[in-house]
Amino acid sequence: MAENNDSSQEKTEEATPRKLEKAREDGQVARSKELTTTILLLTGTLALLASGEFLGRKLMGVFRVSMTLERTAVFDPVLMLTLVGTAVREAMVGLAPLFAALMVAAFVGPISLGGWLVSTKALAPKLNRMDPLAGLKRMFSIKSVVELLKAIGKVGIILLVAIMMLKALKVQLLGLSSEALVPAIGHALWLAGISAVVLSASTIFIAIMDVPFQLWDHAKKLRMSMQDIKDEYKDTEGKPEVKSRVRQLQREMAERRMMSEVPEADVVITNPTHYAVALKYDPATMDTPVLVAKGADQIALKIREIAAAHNVEIVESPALARSIFNTTELDSPVPAGLFVAVAQVLAYVFQLRSHRQGQGAKPKKPGGIQIPPNLRYD
Repeated sequence: MAENNDSSQEKTEEATPRKLEKAREDGQVARSKELTTTILLLTGTLALLASGEFLGRKLMGVFRVSMTLERTAVFDPVLMLTLVGTAVREAMVGLAPLFAALMVAAFVGPISLGGWLVSTKALAPKLNRMDPLAGLKRMFSIKSVVELLKAIGKVGIILLVAIMMLKALKVQLLGLSSEALVPAIGHALWLAGISAVVLSASTIFIAIMDVPFQLWDHAKKLRMSMQDIKDEYKDTEGKPEVKSRVRQLQREMAERRMMSEVPEADVVITNPTHYAVALKYDPATMDTPVLVAKGADQIALKIREIAAAHNVEIVESPALARSIFNTTELDSPVPAGLFVAVAQVLAYVFQLRSHRQGQGAKPKKPGGIQIPPNLRYD
């Protein structure tokens, strides 16, 4: 029952950064065909208007050469191929500015909303698109209605602008009949170019309405339920029980490694029951004593057992044991403020070791070890 409730939760939450990143990896970003169309139309018409004179000169040259051929040239295949090649080259040179502008617009248009994206997943076939029920659902979706309204609006706006343009240019269009042929042709082309730019610019209104809708629709598709967010957190951060088990294993590994250092220690200082710390000091290789193991309660008991089994000297000094336990990390030197106290303990241990080897008298256990007030943990 719980699973059914989770699956039926409404997707009311905004997409998480991880969900947005995954959607982008799958090729799902907000795109506006209307914005791309507007950029292409405006760029093409403006480029054609700007380069029209240059293109006209090139095409006039091609027509002039093509229309003034001598009769003998028509029967010369080599000359005809040369003329055709020249005509094509001149035409391509004339059209080059327009083609260059359209190529830039074709690149900039799609990435103007959603940014640059390359995803092979977007090209993969999706079998769910072949589902007729899903197809019918898409046909009667909000997006389909919006697309229909956009198409109607686009036709209406362009038609309205076209009528307004005809009314505004009525005098000039009628005046073309009274102009000389060559000026009339240039004037007519200029009017056509201006009209094309204005009609292309009219699609800006459609793009302005489409872009917010596409952003809203994309965000809606990526919405998540609270259960989705919880599941994502578990996938990315790990399930709590698994993380707890990992931490437990890490503690056990660290504890085993620490316990393996106890037999190499020079002394274990105890509380005597609650705390135990193991110190190692080699004057030839170390500047200061180093803490190799520490623990409280059960771990402290284990340290004492290992120390006793390996004949590591155990010294009871509650204040010093608590201070080292609370101020020193594993594999770190003891604080400078504890040097004197630790030195007293190590001196006793080293003297006791020499005594057992038949060198010197048996030392007395250190007593009255002083701990600086700022390092006391009573």
